[in-house]
Amino acid sequence: MIVVLLDLDLHLPGLGSLKEKRGVVKSAIATLRRELNVSVAEVDHQDLWQRAGLGVAIAATSEVGGRKVAQQVEAMLGRDPRLEVVDVTVDVVAGEP
Repeated sequence: MIVVLLDLDLHLPGLGSLKEKRGVVKSAIATLRRELNVSVAEVDHQDLWQRAGLGVAIAATSEVGGRKVAQQVEAMLGRDPRLEVVDVTVDVVAGEP
């Protein structure tokens, strides 16, 4: 088993409150979970209005498959006009045979 971990740094321009941010982030998380069946959590910048840090975990049978889903995560977030992906870190962890 392979696990691909993504650490995404997001910019949410135009928001004026934590309540607005919470709505955008919750919507993005729900979409990723529903469409790509990945585990997602807000892991950083919870106290800032226009920034968010998401952690995504992808379990896959191969590294190629896991990286493909990681690219789909980035693409899906990139299509959301309410946010901008600033930085992405990808780590691949191989499980024991």
